[in-house]
Amino acid sequence: MGTPEKIRVGLGEKSYDIYVGTGLIARAGEFLQPHLNRDRVVVVTDETVGGLYLSPLSGALAEAGIAVEAITLPPGEKTKSFEQLETLCNQLIALKVERSDLIIALGGGVIGDLTGFAAAILRRGCRFLQIPTTLLAQVDSSVGGKTAINASHGKNLIGAFHQPVQVLADIDVLQSLPERELRAGYAEVAKYGLLGDAEFFAWLEENGADLLNGDASLRAAAVTHSVKAKAKIVELDEKEHGLRALLNLGHTFGHAFEAETGFSERLLHGEAVALGMVMAFEYSATKGFCAHEDATKVRAHLAATGLPVNTKDIDGLDTSAEALLDHIFQDKKVTSGQLTFILAKGIGEAFIANDVPPAEIRNFLSAKLDP
Repeated sequence: MGTPEKIRVGLGEKSYDIYVGTGLIARAGEFLQPHLNRDRVVVVTDETVGGLYLSPLSGALAEAGIAVEAITLPPGEKTKSFEQLETLCNQLIALKVERSDLIIALGGGVIGDLTGFAAAILRRGCRFLQIPTTLLAQVDSSVGGKTAINASHGKNLIGAFHQPVQVLADIDVLQSLPERELRAGYAEVAKYGLLGDAEFFAWLEENGADLLNGDASLRAAAVTHSVKAKAKIVELDEKEHGLRALLNLGHTFGHAFEAETGFSERLLHGEAVALGMVMAFEYSATKGFCAHEDATKVRAHLAATGLPVNTKDIDGLDTSAEALLDHIFQDKKVTSGQLTFILAKGIGEAFIANDVPPAEIRNFLSAKLDP
């Protein structure tokens, strides 16, 4: 199994470790033991992940003398809802979960976000631990304490910052991911290169295909690099008052398309981010912020991995620039009614652009919808 990589997220009293490696679920009892106040945990998962990993996790914990209660929810983005939040909280209360108990989120970004938010508000704050089972969750949503559910007006609009006590990113679980889910997670890996590390993006251009095809060492390297990059930003700006907004590269456009597709399987979050990053670079190029060659390179690499790079790549998309702009105005970065986007001066050089003219975005979106 080898020794896992340990990345520390330094946030004072809220600091925690992220472990990246193989065989971590089998060793979960060893990692969890220091965080337990009693030998009992509640595991929250979904039907898909639970069918694969709930039994191995429960067995590993049982070997360490830790009793497991499990709550299984439906899979999919629509689980990040008020309805499922209420269901989860009521089940946790019925299990008499105490504030000092440990709730484990076993799943992808949906389960991590929902469980983290439930932990944040249950009894005014319970402890939780992340075991992310998708590439996207391992490199992004499990790190940094953002927890949320979706609203009818947009994605992640209702939530809280609530840091986990630990994250276990077991590379082995990526073997069971459907190819589409793996590609979607890869978009978030590429994001770290595009926003602040041109050398890492060049490494992905060389190794991305082998990573997606199953090379475990390349996957571990990519997850470790991504987690370190995010941890560094979170340490400097935990609650996104400035620098952390860079992690939203591609998300402002992407979330609008997710909303227009009803947060459904028609467009996965990572797919939306990929399209959003292409659009962010292309808009930056039209403004003269970055070279058109950079935008072309971003489009080419993401397209080569099978990710959507054009609006026509979204099956059955029927929308307008005005509808998309309405969603963009619900973006969490909007300040005093002014649009904020993460744009680029080049690959590895993202920046925060305030007061972006809505008319320009409307015209840009119109051109993308009707090329």
